[in-house]
Amino acid sequence: MTSNKKKKILLVDDDQSHRLMLKVNMTDKGYEIFEAEDGDEAIELVMKDFFDLIIMDIKMKNVDGITALKHIKDLSPSIPVMIMTAHSSVKTAVEALKLGATEYFVKPLDMDAVCHSVVKTFDYLELQTENKTLKERLKKEFEISSIIGKSKSMRDLFEVLALSAPSDATILILGESGTGKELIANAVHNNSYKKDKPFVKINCAALPENLLESELFGHEKGAFTGAVTKRQGRFELADGGTLFLDEIGDMTLSTQAKILRVLQEGEFERVGGDKTIKVDVRIIAATNKDLELEVDEGNFRKDLFFRLSVVPITLPPLRKRKQDIPLLAEHFLKRYTEKNNRLIRGFTPEAIDKIVRYDWPGNVRELENVIERTVIMSRENMINPETLPFSLKNSAKADNGTDVMPGRSIKEVEKELIINTLANTDNNITHTAELLGISRRTLYNKIKEYGIEV
Repeated sequence: MTSNKKKKILLVDDDQSHRLMLKVNMTDKGYEIFEAEDGDEAIELVMKDFFDLIIMDIKMKNVDGITALKHIKDLSPSIPVMIMTAHSSVKTAVEALKLGATEYFVKPLDMDAVCHSVVKTFDYLELQTENKTLKERLKKEFEISSIIGKSKSMRDLFEVLALSAPSDATILILGESGTGKELIANAVHNNSYKKDKPFVKINCAALPENLLESELFGHEKGAFTGAVTKRQGRFELADGGTLFLDEIGDMTLSTQAKILRVLQEGEFERVGGDKTIKVDVRIIAATNKDLELEVDEGNFRKDLFFRLSVVPITLPPLRKRKQDIPLLAEHFLKRYTEKNNRLIRGFTPEAIDKIVRYDWPGNVRELENVIERTVIMSRENMINPETLPFSLKNSAKADNGTDVMPGRSIKEVEKELIINTLANTDNNITHTAELLGISRRTLYNKIKEYGIEV
């Protein structure tokens, strides 16, 4: 994993013969080696140049290793420093580790162990860099899309997207109706190397079998009644790009067999034709069905299921990621206030509480529809519970099953509302205050008054 040749290691030891031994071993491993006789010289070199790693003795003339370690960490906290000493003092080891040393060796050194630790340290640093790059890529590529969410399940989903989208792997998106499967398919295509090629979609549940095959593979003139001209199918139209097969779980076994052939061989014939057509198409499939159960019941081919699920992506239902509901609600509020030219500033705390408590059986699609309707029907500049649909207004049970209205004091309800809103915003005081419609100072005072831990 580690790219040795470009790594620069600084050896700090007043024992020249010991430095030479280290230098020979490190050079043999392909590292570029620099030397310093004591801590003072090491500090000067760190001020002038960058090093990937420092291996430093503790007991040296002039400036010792512990003192040098303190200065080096002040100058460049990210440089890993390994400490070595002839004195196996636990106290010294603990002090060095507390100051930021990554490793502690006792002389005489076990060179195999030292070299292994060096490789392990560089591997860890490279992994950190890759993770940072991945996070930056996620932020750059996926946060600009309409995929909204900061819950752990969505962060995990973004990571899978970032890793799988640039590949050519077949992707199977699983999830209940309304969870946003087509949105994910769009994100995969838009972040793939095929993003400038065609992106063709088809809903497999929307057409009967004979028409679906014609739509997928095309047909020749006269292939069936009404086929007055030759027509290209979706596979041909998507050649070089991506084909999104939505609701693939509703496809008949006969059509499944033909899809499997395209996945295996990259070829097919038009309906009514005998000419074999070759295509290069990436497949993204989606379904709201449990395909493993469909396989067990004989409704879906096992070999096709395995071909499709190279990278399976499961979208959680909205009720399983309540933390994302306020974000989505605000997103749709902004969209539909602009679309309908309405001046609505936001949600009252009671309204957002109702929205979060509701189970959303129709998932994100239902939430979007409710917000659009609410924007149109609202007569106030804030969305309040009275404007919400009956099902939301009467969602009187909290997630923990406690009543939110009958037999409870205003203070109890207010405390619970603050706790729930804080949870939904990851304890973000500013965002919580905005959602509650109060100032940050008022929120702080109430947190203190109710003894809420933040």
